Amino acid sequence: MALAPRASLASNRRGVLAMVASMALFVVNDALVKLATATYPTGQVLAVRGLFATLAALVLVRSFGRFSDLKALAKPTVLLRGLLESVIAFTFIAALAKLPLANITAILQAASLIVVAMAAMLGIERVGWRRWLAICVGFAGVLIIVRPAADGFNVYSLVALASAALVGVRDLLTRRIAADIPSSVVTFSTTVMVCLMGWLIGLTEVWQPLQLKPTLFLIAAAVFVALGNYAIIVAYRDADVSLVSGFRYTVLVFAIMIGVAVWGEWPDLPALAGAGLIVGSGLYTLHRQRVRARETQPA
Repeated sequence: MALAPRASLASNRRGVLAMVASMALFVVNDALVKLATATYPTGQVLAVRGLFATLAALVLVRSFGRFSDLKALAKPTVLLRGLLESVIAFTFIAALAKLPLANITAILQAASLIVVAMAAMLGIERVGWRRWLAICVGFAGVLIIVRPAADGFNVYSLVALASAALVGVRDLLTRRIAADIPSSVVTFSTTVMVCLMGWLIGLTEVWQPLQLKPTLFLIAAAVFVALGNYAIIVAYRDADVSLVSGFRYTVLVFAIMIGVAVWGEWPDLPALAGAGLIVGSGLYTLHRQRVRARETQPA
């Protein structure tokens, strides 16, 4: 597979801003969903939120005048991305109900390291030994947070890590979607697939009667997740993967703030140390990407 052409400065700037915006939107969505999981099971959360998220995504399509492009929903890459997103949503929400918000958010940051590792293995981008070392350090940070010891292992941490791996696959796939397919259409496909996954899982659950407060949480979450999906699709469409991935770490600040404010969840020292290793390795990866960019620029 040929190396992807390096993105322009304007594209990278737009990608970085979109990534930071998506992280803020996703954290608010996560907090609202976590509140709703105290009342509803996972499938019901996905289904109810999915209905409203689909409506929000349809508004996005309409606002950009892209109804005629909905035929792109049948494209294999769009369908596969939507399927991946539905599995990610299920695994993430299942873990979110059982883990502190800051912890699961930190584990999910392994996704940016996975993106860089997969981009290197697939030949999309060149990665030197320094960045490989940084990736290893980042995964060590994940292990510190997960703590897979016999007395401290939590299976939901493993579920969260699986979700992070799927996020890495999803983000690389987003890069392969044809440029003429609007991001709003990809967002609509994602919300539909996640909603369908919720109804499918719901067949195995005992749903709870709808209550006003948790349902309002899910309606608000639907708007935030639809906008977050749109923003992250924009971030990966035409920017350098290893550059925008580094800005995922802004989500940790948002997650810790909301976790403390809403649940009083202060991360313990091992979790903070692990998060520090993940963030440090990601920032070093970003630094090496900039060094490589300067080295490859013509004089």
